[in-house]
Amino acid sequence: MLRLAHFAAEDHPAQIAAQQFKKNVEERTHGDISIELYPANELGSPPEQLEQTVLGVVDMNLPTQGALDKYEKAFATVMTPFAFKSYDEAHQVLDGPFMEWVAPKLEKKGLVMLSNWEYGFRNVTNSVRPINSPEDMVGLKLRTPPEIQIVAALEALGAQTTQIAFPELPGALTAGVVDGQENPISVIFHNKLYELQHNLALTHHVYNSMVHVINKDKWDSLTPDEQKIVREESVSAGNLMRKLVQDEEASDLDKIKAAGVEITEPDLAKFKAKMGPAYERVKAYAGEENMKTFMGFLGK
Repeated sequence: MLRLAHFAAEDHPAQIAAQQFKKNVEERTHGDISIELYPANELGSPPEQLEQTVLGVVDMNLPTQGALDKYEKAFATVMTPFAFKSYDEAHQVLDGPFMEWVAPKLEKKGLVMLSNWEYGFRNVTNSVRPINSPEDMVGLKLRTPPEIQIVAALEALGAQTTQIAFPELPGALTAGVVDGQENPISVIFHNKLYELQHNLALTHHVYNSMVHVINKDKWDSLTPDEQKIVREESVSAGNLMRKLVQDEEASDLDKIKAAGVEITEPDLAKFKAKMGPAYERVKAYAGEENMKTFMGFLGK
């Protein structure tokens, strides 16, 4: 039996992909491997779930690169502001040279990297004003997760950032503790954050994805055939999640707009031009050599 924990909501594409993974692995192994799913932070906060996976208390997890970089700094490079122009570019880099580079590093930390799933490009919502230019970001108090890349990107644009646990975010938005927040469209929609904010800007300031990892000792306990099935079905589930996230974004945005939210599409080149200080902060965190290697994957 394998236990898979993650932080996404029960109707989020991540859980739908996880359900496919469970079904297919159980069918292909004729029940020799059964999988239990624990979505929506049932087994603790995202950092707690990942730590439990490293320790072997939980078998599998779907952390983002922002969680994994606490164990291996090379993962920090993925969330460099405005690193990727499109989903296709991100997928080609992450599935190819990036995975070849980081997977061996991660194994030394006790985790086997099975495949890259999805999360998406992050966007800003707020209750103060529409965002059409970097200047509109100045002074906004925005909730972010603790990842330095996101904090650095928003602060480079003049926003103030504060870290609030995600389960507490709706209350903080309702009470006006913060003016807004940032997340991928799927998160904004499935967690109904758009009901608490009336402005959404498609800033695409940071891309990140969920990464399917398994405890190395648990992985080593599987037979070669079982390992093959688990990895193949992990890739298949990740591809499903990617398709669902991308296919749903347009319809999610239509529903968000229909709810009365003003959606803006600012010129992102002007935002990227402000990222000098953010790049320095990310490089200091990720390490200069790691950043050099990652930028090489992007042809920069």
